[in-house]
Amino acid sequence: MTASLHARGLSLALGARHLLVDVELAVDPGQCVGLVGPNGVGKSTLLRVLAGQLAPDAGVVQLSPPTANVGYLPQEPERRDESVLAYLERRTGVAAASARLDASTADLAAGTPGADDAYSDALDRWLALGAADFESRVADVWADLGLGDHLLHQPMPSLSGGEAARAGLAALLLARFDVFLLDEPTNDLDLDGLARLERFVAGLGSGCVLVSHDRTFLQRTVTHVVELDEFSHQATRYAGGWAAYLRERDLAKQHAREAYEEYEAKRSSLAGRAQREREWATQGLSRAKKKPDDNDKNIKAFKVNQSEQLAGKAARTDKMMERLEVVEEPREAWELRLVIAAAPRSGAVVARLEHAVVEHGAFTLGPIDLQIDYGEKVVIEGPNGAGKSTLLRALLGEEAVTSGNHWRGPGVVVGRLEQARHQLADAPTVLQAFMAATGMLVPEARTLLAKFGIGAEHVHRAAESLSPGERTRLVLALLMAKGSNCLVLDEPTNHRDLPAIEQLEQALASFEGTVLLVSHDRSLLSNVARTRTLEVRGGRIVRDEPA
Repeated sequence: MTASLHARGLSLALGARHLLVDVELAVDPGQCVGLVGPNGVGKSTLLRVLAGQLAPDAGVVQLSPPTANVGYLPQEPERRDESVLAYLERRTGVAAASARLDASTADLAAGTPGADDAYSDALDRWLALGAADFESRVADVWADLGLGDHLLHQPMPSLSGGEAARAGLAALLLARFDVFLLDEPTNDLDLDGLARLERFVAGLGSGCVLVSHDRTFLQRTVTHVVELDEFSHQATRYAGGWAAYLRERDLAKQHAREAYEEYEAKRSSLAGRAQREREWATQGLSRAKKKPDDNDKNIKAFKVNQSEQLAGKAARTDKMMERLEVVEEPREAWELRLVIAAAPRSGAVVARLEHAVVEHGAFTLGPIDLQIDYGEKVVIEGPNGAGKSTLLRALLGEEAVTSGNHWRGPGVVVGRLEQARHQLADAPTVLQAFMAATGMLVPEARTLLAKFGIGAEHVHRAAESLSPGERTRLVLALLMAKGSNCLVLDEPTNHRDLPAIEQLEQALASFEGTVLLVSHDRSLLSNVARTRTLEVRGGRIVRDEPA
């Protein structure tokens, strides 16, 4: 089935905070709309409204045809206590469709009025979502992703990070919706998973609206971009793909600034002219009345008339100002200015592993022989589940080696942005945790946190209650406050908006210490000035070469 989704005049407020104001969005078959805007602007909220999970205060969402299946796949950072197969059935809509079909079948058997129509609708939905051959399709996709059949009956929390990421990708590849709503589908995917996801999205005949921070993914998939403005809370649509959006956005900003400057120049010029005309009129009238040059009443009347004419000119100039079309000054978005504070330099050797083996459950890393020197910018690559995060923990001494040796330089000060963003989770509130970690007093701690968008509504909450994006900004504030000479970044672009990722790139370029970077963000990897590349596969370093 080909389907279209059109949203008209959507407005939504949460308390006194407006998230959406008169938002328009449309997606037709074959279109892929990238939804962009800073963190907190309402992208995920808009997806929930489009999916029918959240009712707007005003406006409507229309499907054509009305029976079309809309699939909303949100971020799920926490794994539910369910089997992998149950997870796949839930994410693809098959579980809900099967439950609805079972209920309508029971009603039909009981002779419930209207049960025949309900059963027909339920059956159509069940078939449309691919429930009839779901198990065989699961087997094919599962094998293609290199996952074992035994995993399907394990609970989701038991999966490794790599296995969980591929299970999420499998759910997407198995889905048969008429309209797809995808919230950060690229998070935690390795390069192979990203390539599969790109092929899937690019080959969709269905309409798709997606939120993503991955610039390369956006460039390769979206046909249109809808940008949510953080000030007006309205949406602007750009056609032509990601590159066209970047050009048109910058051009629109330039034109808006030029239009405001032109308006301001005209207004200032007219205001100055009106002021001068009033002053001349006032001065002329005062001289004519108080200090006449002679007693000729005709000359006096002439001068008075001239002054009144000047006053009339000032009034006409005021009218000209009123007729100017007002152009509001473009508002500049809040911009994170990230500077990673540097601790005093460590010794020449940062960390060393000698014949090191780490046994982590059923997974084994090693044996590894590796030395990291001061000032190196090391990018660690490899598929999900290869052991990249385990290698980082072993290097830092956070995970004991089962055999072999580990050594870390005594002057090494580690600043870490880890994948799960669980730092500062021990104290009751964000503010208490941040003060304990940095030694700051309340005023300076709150000031620095506010610079990272962690305001009064956040600081008295537990860190675990923050959104993934908020937790990321919290850890970045910690890095800025404490300083380090060894920066360890494990998937640092997850849950960050595009301007913040660009700021991170600039901060890394100016950081003089050691950097250990694990990322699947292809734009970030191409922009970082690496000095060395490590590739990890199956728990072993298979490539170690200078940049």
